[in-house]
Amino acid sequence: MRRLGNKRRTVPTTRKHDTGTVHSHSHSHSNVTSAGPGADPEDRRPSPRRTARLLAVALTALASAVPAHASEAPAPRTPAPVPTVSASADTLGTGQSPLPGWRSQDSGVTVRLRGLAAVDRRTAWAAGSQGTVLRTTDGGAHWRTVSPPGAADLEFRDIEAFDARRAVVLAIGEGEASRMLRTEDGGATWTEVFRNTDPRAFYDCVAFFDDRRGLAMSDPVDGKYRILSTRDGGRSWRVLPDTGMPPALPGEAGFAASGQCLVTSGPRDVWLATGGGARARVLRSTDRGHTWRATELSLPAGDPARGVFALAFRDSDSDSSDSSDRGSSDRDRDRHGARGIAVGGDYRTGQPSPDAAATTRDGGRSWRPADRPPPAYRSGAAWLPAPWAHRVGSRHAALAVGPTGTDLTTDGGRTWRPMDTGSYDTVDCAPDGGCWASGEKGRVARLTR
Repeated sequence: MRRLGNKRRTVPTTRKHDTGTVHSHSHSHSNVTSAGPGADPEDRRPSPRRTARLLAVALTALASAVPAHASEAPAPRTPAPVPTVSASADTLGTGQSPLPGWRSQDSGVTVRLRGLAAVDRRTAWAAGSQGTVLRTTDGGAHWRTVSPPGAADLEFRDIEAFDARRAVVLAIGEGEASRMLRTEDGGATWTEVFRNTDPRAFYDCVAFFDDRRGLAMSDPVDGKYRILSTRDGGRSWRVLPDTGMPPALPGEAGFAASGQCLVTSGPRDVWLATGGGARARVLRSTDRGHTWRATELSLPAGDPARGVFALAFRDSDSDSSDSSDRGSSDRDRDRHGARGIAVGGDYRTGQPSPDAAATTRDGGRSWRPADRPPPAYRSGAAWLPAPWAHRVGSRHAALAVGPTGTDLTTDGGRTWRPMDTGSYDTVDCAPDGGCWASGEKGRVARLTR
């Protein structure tokens, strides 16, 4: 990804001297209801005993309408920059399920964290500027720094974790700045497994199909995206032939903004997000990166700062509404990654990002712009796993995050609604329901109800 003003382009990073403190605040909303006494329509002139009873009822209702203590009165709604728990009091249309929210956690660092890997409800990894790698094994109650030694000059933008002990982290940059390191002991030690020696290459993202097979992608070299492949869990890498890769558009590249410009679903399907060209595109491979097909999207394009920044795919659902009009061969071919979401826009502050999201139901063969997209640029996206389905009232829920907030969809990406106003760069969820977001100034948060 090229840097603005230089040969390479990437979204702005936090400078080494930038620091920040994460503030926390929570909102509480109190609803006070009142009830009035009812009158008996058949007794217009009540007896003294009935009059006393009615008076007692009226006094009781009056007492219930007035708070007994000042602390019970509704508190003024004063927004804070980083809420401890930022859950909306709104519901998802049914009047039953409240929106989830982010609970801020203390990462112990102030660098920008653009790489994130949620393993399960207790385990997650984060990576960012100044060679920083963090890990939690207690649900985020404590984050421990497990950075590789001597990596302070590296810019980590993506991390893929297999469990609490094994992970692969990607550093971006021109030439030898692009590297990958691997740990097998929870970050106690690291081994460099790849160092780019081609000054024309600039690696943006890495993704795995399972704990053995994975790919990494570079911006175009000689007019085509370059793909690395591993078959041993990231211990060794090789460049794949580019004969099956379509030509890149002039000025086109990937965005190293959230570690989600290259994503997988199932054992063979992988997608690559692009920007900077005349049209925003997503490239799809169904054979682990050997051959690719490109599809255009309606997201903002035509400028080095615009395009698709993040993708999220998941295995197709079993409901027949998505496959009744297709043949069995098509259904078999789409059994992995049939539903997908693309988010992006223009990352420059203050620039509009209309049509900043799109959806696919056929594995990326075609894309439809969101009917109601997020209101601004979004850099990260993730499907909510099954444990969240009953909480949000939908099996088709997903999150999109960016510098100006988080949005939630409950209809597979067709419509989005604001959920939070905090700044996050990336988001990731584990199958058991553990979801985290991370971003600038060391911000880390966990999704909670």
